[in-house]
Amino acid sequence: MVKVLFMIPNLGHGGAEKVLVNLVNHMNKNKFEITIMALYDDNGINKGSLSSEVEYKACFKKSFPGVGHILKLFSPKFLYKCLIKESYDIVVSYLEGQTARIISGCNDSRTKKVCWIHKTMSGIKDATSMFRNQKEAEAAYSSFDRIVSVSKDVQETFMSLFHINNKGVVLYNTNQSELILKMAQQPSNNEIFSENEFKICGMGSLIPVKGFDRLIRVHHKLRQTGFKIHTYILGEGPEKENLERLIKNYNLVESVSLLGYQKNPYKYIRECDLFVCSSLSEGFSTAVTESLIIGIPVCTVKVSGMQELLGDNSEYGLIVDNNEEALYCGIEQLLNDSALLKKYRIKALERGKMFNASSTVLSVENLFQELV
Repeated sequence: MVKVLFMIPNLGHGGAEKVLVNLVNHMNKNKFEITIMALYDDNGINKGSLSSEVEYKACFKKSFPGVGHILKLFSPKFLYKCLIKESYDIVVSYLEGQTARIISGCNDSRTKKVCWIHKTMSGIKDATSMFRNQKEAEAAYSSFDRIVSVSKDVQETFMSLFHINNKGVVLYNTNQSELILKMAQQPSNNEIFSENEFKICGMGSLIPVKGFDRLIRVHHKLRQTGFKIHTYILGEGPEKENLERLIKNYNLVESVSLLGYQKNPYKYIRECDLFVCSSLSEGFSTAVTESLIIGIPVCTVKVSGMQELLGDNSEYGLIVDNNEEALYCGIEQLLNDSALLKKYRIKALERGKMFNASSTVLSVENLFQELV
């Protein structure tokens, strides 16, 4: 039995948190004894989906402003010793940054260390922000036995900053394909969906990097052009008030709906004609992957992982340049071309089959078994 610890800041409503829960729930419990340790116990929406066979621990009750700076006062070695009392065969930081710094403090030669990289680093300042300095970050990441990236783009960016190519591997995110399809068939609140409007959907945490403000501006421009569209945004977060203000200022209250966090978002996505990703950056979009599984056409700006998801030449969905005007033109093209939209619906289902849980989980299990 291989004893594995996954450390993550929290089990909130983000994509990485959902993917981790999917992964550990599907791993072979006859081969792996799994513990998830959250640095902070607050905002643990995904905790409720965790299998009873997976042990859950939390270091602190909740996060608070300035906690990152306080943790930097202590060395990684000291933090690891204080927070992680048990011995494990493999310890995993499931996100870059804060938990990577802590896990790097493990100096037991019998324990293998793995770090998951989920986002495209915008530069060395971004990549080292949770560390005391660049030197500490380089030492921390170099100490890992494997660096797992969720897409080739994420890996290339990370390796160009830290130059540790010999330890890198790309493993795609784990999605519960069968469960997603089953949940998508549940009845939705049909009253919010109009038969006479083209329905656009976006999903993610309501934070600036997800670019929902520009999706709303694009929606406004399309309405002004004469398109009868309605945009639905699924998710919660600190940008909610700003987005509500933007919707009100553009007089879009009747055509843009913020649906909040939904335990079953798939039944809402199924009702829509197009899924749009408007993010400024991504690692490997869980929301886009889930939309493909359901069979919903996708239009996305060009961010990390999209060419791996949708093809280098937009074979499985439409990829446009990462700016507002290009996003407008992409959605407009699909609104005007029903044949292309129909093609992408067929291609979405085809592509979605690539990202089933059994193959992605097996890749992780094989990696762990190779390490020990």
